[in-house]
Order: sequence, then C-alpha cells, then structure tokens
Amino acid sequence: MPRFERFDIVAVAFPYVERPIRRRRPALVIASALGASHQLLWVLMITAAANQRWPDDVAIDDHENVGLPIPSVVRTAKVATIDMGAATRIGALGRDNAKDVNAILQRRLV
Repeated sequence: MPRFERFDIVAVAFPYVERPIRRRRPALVIASALGASHQLLWVLMITAAANQRWPDDVAIDDHENVGLPIPSVVRTAKVATIDMGAATRIGALGRDNAKDVNAILQRRLV
C-alpha cells in the first residue's frame, strides 16, 4: 500500500456533493494517519484557477512544479474521505501554500 504525507497532491476519484458522480481529479492530502488503521485519506479538492473563486480558496503558486497541468486552487471547503488504495501521488504542495491551507483549516475546524 502506498504511503502518503500531509500536503501530498494525489489523483483520486473525488465525490461531488451536488451530483451523484465521482470524477478523477487532483486533491490535497490533509490527513494520512487514517491510512495505518483504515486505509483512508482526508483530502481537499483541487480545481482549475479559471473556475469561480470561493472564499478561502488557496491559489497554488507553481502548478507545474507540484505536478498539475494547469493553474489551480485548493478548494478548502470541499473535504472528502477517500480510499488510500485508489490514490496516486502526483506531487506535493509548496511550503508557503501549505502554510496558507493549514491556517484556513485551523480556523475552520475549531
């Protein structure tokens, strides 16, 4: 089973709230400790920067260096639990962007 770290960027079948489908897309790992006992990851959606912005979206500074083909944002409001075995690592979020995401999560999860 692959190992994932917090702030890894993975490709997963991300579930949608608005419609009963899953679509393979990038996501950001925010908790990987569930993997040891349950083989689960908590992830945030990553979407195209061209989409309408939501409050607390975090723009990814250097999308090409983190493994993304287009300018993208981390959509911190979209959290999902996914099967670790269905995830493929494609990169890792940069330190400054990780600090921004972490600050939003700290504020939202209190």
